[in-house]
This record gives sequence, structure tokens and C-alpha cells, in this order.
Amino acid sequence: MSNIQSYIRSLERSRASLHHPERPRTFTMADRTWDLLDGVFAPPFSPSTGVAMDLLGLTEPGGTPLLRGSLLEIGCGTGIIAVSAALAGCDRVTAVDVSEQAVRNTALNARRHHVTDRVTAVHSDLFGRVGPAERFDTVYWHSNFVLAPPGYRPTTIHERAYVDPGYRTHRRYLAEAVLHAAPGGRVLLHFSDRGDIPVLHRLAEESGRRLRVLRSRTVREGAESVEHILYEITGTANPCERS
Repeated sequence: MSNIQSYIRSLERSRASLHHPERPRTFTMADRTWDLLDGVFAPPFSPSTGVAMDLLGLTEPGGTPLLRGSLLEIGCGTGIIAVSAALAGCDRVTAVDVSEQAVRNTALNARRHHVTDRVTAVHSDLFGRVGPAERFDTVYWHSNFVLAPPGYRPTTIHERAYVDPGYRTHRRYLAEAVLHAAPGGRVLLHFSDRGDIPVLHRLAEESGRRLRVLRSRTVREGAESVEHILYEITGTANPCERS
């Protein structure tokens, strides 16, 4: 599928999910009940959140999750990852989203599952409202991996969960995420082959970063097979420092 086709299809998915006549108020995932507010990315209509839980080791009873210690999650949506990480043992979770409604949704689910002492939801465009000195054992983003044309302007905040015009947000994440990783910490990116993988690697190289595949899963979505990829991002803080 071409990038343009993928981008148009993703916008169609966004609109269908946003206005679905059977969009639930609550849903079940990973044997837990979750609240879903209007205008927030709806996990019941996409397998990607379930795949993310699997890639991060949050769905296996007695398993070893990748997320330990402190976590900064970018694009928290309903808060499933943030809350599940806290329930799995993360002692400090900062969950940010560009959508104010998503921030409210994450806070609601943190209250539902009694982890408000460990989960803080913050309205922020990437790292804008994360303290410059704050460091985390893991920085994680389940990205809006579909590339939209650079000039496209999302008509709703909901579309920003599906597409990234010109990969501007990806470029910023690649450049800035490592600056918030604690010594020995990890920076993770959940991507998919619905995105433009060669462009992602080019942006990583331009930012002085390296991408290493940690895990991947292929799932059926309708008539398509979609590969979800969990990357670890490593590299210098400045492209000029590359050897």
C-alpha cells in the first residue's frame, strides 16, 4: 500500500472510530475494565493496544515486563499502558498526551485501578511539559506511525493518534527522548509497517540515533497482515557527536 493510501485509510479509521454508533463507555482488555471517554483513541476498534501490551510483556501472568522502575509514556490515550505498568510494578509513571481528553481518561483509569499514587497524567505535546531535568528508566511511545503529507492539518485531535504529517513528531521524539532517559535507561518506540520504515531509519540517522528491533508481532487487521515493531533507540545526544 502506498503512503498516500495508508494515510487516507488511517484517516478513515479515525473517523469511523470517533463516530462509531457502538462506541462503548467501558471495555475490557487484559482481564480488566477500562473507561473510554469521547474523542479518545478507542482500543476496542484496533488491535494495536493489545499488541503493545504483548510487546511490553504486560499481558503474561507472572511474566517479566520490559517496563520497570520509572516510566514516561508519550501518547497515553486511555491510560492502559501507564496503568498496567504501575500495576506490574513501575513505581513512578508520568503519562502525557497532546489531547486534554486523553489526559482526563488516563487519570480516570488510574483512579479506577487505584494507582493514582504512581500515575500522573500530564497534558503535553511530547516533552513540552516534562521537566528538563526529569529522567526515567524507560521512555516509551506507541507512535502515530502513518506518514501524512507535510502540509496536512489534522481536522481533529483524534486524527493525531493515527497520522503524523511529515513525521515531524517522530523527528522530535528521536532527537529528544534520549535526553529524558536515566543512566542505563531505555527509550522505546512502537512502530508498524503501516508506517514508512525507511524514512524512520533515515530520520534516526539524521538525529544521530540507532534503531534496534527488540520484538515484533504480526497480526491480521481485516484483509491485511500488519507487523508491529518495538524498537529501542540508542545513540548520541547530538548528531555532531557521532563517531
